[in-house]
Amino acid sequence: MTPSPPHENTDVLVVGAGPTGLAAAIELRRLGIARVVVADREQQAGGVPRHCYHIGFGLRDMHRLLTGPRYAQRYVRLAEQAGVEVHTSTTVTGWLPDTTPAARGVSEPAVRGSVSLALTSPRGLSAVHARAVILATGCRERPRTARLVPGDRPLGILTTGALQQLVYIQHQCIGRRAVVVGAEHVSFSAVLTLAHAGAETVAMITEHPRHQTYTPYRWLSATRLRVPILTSHRITNIIGRRRVEAVEVTDLATGAVRQLPCDAVVFTGDWIPDHELARRGGLMMDPATRGPCIDGALRTSAPGVFAAGNLVHAAETADIAALSGRHVAHAVQAFLESDRWPERAPVPILCAPPVQWVAPSAIDGDAHRPPQNRFAWRVSEFCGPAELIVRQGGRRLWRRRYRRLVPTLPLHAPAEWIGQVDANGEPVTFELYPAA
Repeated sequence: MTPSPPHENTDVLVVGAGPTGLAAAIELRRLGIARVVVADREQQAGGVPRHCYHIGFGLRDMHRLLTGPRYAQRYVRLAEQAGVEVHTSTTVTGWLPDTTPAARGVSEPAVRGSVSLALTSPRGLSAVHARAVILATGCRERPRTARLVPGDRPLGILTTGALQQLVYIQHQCIGRRAVVVGAEHVSFSAVLTLAHAGAETVAMITEHPRHQTYTPYRWLSATRLRVPILTSHRITNIIGRRRVEAVEVTDLATGAVRQLPCDAVVFTGDWIPDHELARRGGLMMDPATRGPCIDGALRTSAPGVFAAGNLVHAAETADIAALSGRHVAHAVQAFLESDRWPERAPVPILCAPPVQWVAPSAIDGDAHRPPQNRFAWRVSEFCGPAELIVRQGGRRLWRRRYRRLVPTLPLHAPAEWIGQVDANGEPVTFELYPAA
């Protein structure tokens, strides 16, 4: 008979040691939670900022401007000082039998016991039994295969994350001429990384009619380096034997096709949450965000399981994700003290196109306010002057006019109206109308 793996008990298990997970763990310790364990599959804690060498981190949560590595180091140091147990090179592989969120059900108003997860690390297999679990696994860029870009399979095809790790951590040569696919925040960051690596960015390519970042970001990278931005274009073929030799680009307006010689292609943006663990646990998923469904307290559909950061709204900046971690820590503390979970299902929030998604995507009966007392939302296309109206049935709860709406740029709606929501009523809808 195979012996059972060693196990340990903890008050809270945090999955993910990025800004969200570390901020949540630090806040939990500050709130008096005795034992908080953080597990992360990377060799070092700190998350994506570890290999983002540009400045701009920490303004909202630390009230100072830092580079990515300095920001990550500061969170790791604060976690150590708070007494958080951080286990790196540790992968949470799944929920143990009969303790998955789905198996535990969601209808019991009183919840006892723990959630158990299986882990693997260089020390071997183990199990953790936690009174509460915070999923802070973040998000990732969709690679070339997920975007169904045809062509050869040579070396030199990367995402921004892979590019930054190769350049700043492994100090490897990327190539001499690169094409960047995308024109949002992270795309312009990729241009700067390529410049630091001594590579020329031949072009940025986006299917949208305009870039999707702020003008200063564009000037600091693409404009200053004289990088052309090909709007309304798509990569339709990658050419190369051992290494990338060129890309085929199609003009979506005219259908004209041309080749751009290059030896590297960097796919940027087009974020998707790292939701595999949530799906394996049977959590209710939001088809719009593709992350777990959550309410204002960042509770999922399963008792004792919370989700925060870019797992539930890919992708906000690191400091916004960290503030989400602090927010969820207070909800976890309340749960540990009361050991109770809502009996009634929350009121869902629905999106009417071109509204793409809203997070949190539900409002609970106690009308818990979301992080920073506001809802994050996005649009799927460029919109001129427009009015956002929030309704429940025939009742208008809130409205605001916006001058310009850009895909991938952060949009927020204050949560001042959620006290008007009927907990027994119809779903709440976010609807966008052209401004008069």
